[in-house]
Order: sequence, then structure tokens, then C-alpha cells
Amino acid sequence: MGPIERFMSEDHARLDALLHASVVGGGIDAATYERFRAGLLRHIGMEEKILLPFAKEKRGGEPLPIARALRTDHGSIAKLLVPTPTPALCETLRAELARHNALEEGDQGLYATCDALANGGSEDVVNALRAAPVVPTAKHYDGPLLKR
Repeated sequence: MGPIERFMSEDHARLDALLHASVVGGGIDAATYERFRAGLLRHIGMEEKILLPFAKEKRGGEPLPIARALRTDHGSIAKLLVPTPTPALCETLRAELARHNALEEGDQGLYATCDALANGGSEDVVNALRAAPVVPTAKHYDGPLLKR
């Protein structure tokens, strides 16, 4: 496992633990969920703003074949972060993230691909990932526009 995959996979594990800890006794621990939510948005930002552009640049302007699917997933996952969380929503998120993370981890995943493309420069990419900004979050929204 290269430095990029190690860093990002460890963040997956951290986020999974926060999501798991968010569901308490049939309810939601709001503070823990908000740490998960902000962390997941930052994680998605790292992939969208650092890793996918890095891979595209290293491939001479050609995006990774999986880039479109990852971006579609990121939009779907972000939409799940809009409503007020419930245990059922957390379970949906858990399942969606397990499916999605499998596209990013492992020998053929996004992270290993980026490590290979870095050609020895993975630590520079990891430093950029570490420096990624916190993503501000908005209040939860449960209104009719969410259903679209």
C-alpha cells in the first residue's frame, strides 16, 4: 500500500468509525454526526480537487476511466448529507460508502492508481491532501426541494 492509499484509507476508517458512533440507542449523537459529515465532505473535496485532477494531469489530460462514476457517487453521497440524520439514513450512508469505497481502495482503486502515477512523488500528494481545507457545512434541510 502506497502513501496516498494509506492516508486516504485511514481517513475512510476514521469516517466509518464516526458514522458508527453517530447512532446511539436508536437516536443520533448530533455532535459526532456533524464531525462525520464535515469530515466526509472534506474527504470528497480531497478526491475531487486534488486526486482526480492529479491523475488527469499525469495522464496527459485524460481523466481516469472511473472518474465519472466517482463524481456521480460523490454527488449522491453529498445529497444524503443534506437532511437531518436518522438511524435509517446512517444505515443508507454506511451501505453507500462501503460500495463506493471499494472503488477507491485496493490494487485497482483510485488511491493505488494515484500512487502509481505519482512515480515516487506520493508524499507530495499526501502533503497536499493533509493541507486540504475544512469544508463549511450548511444547516440540514428536510423540505420539499430535497425530494427532487
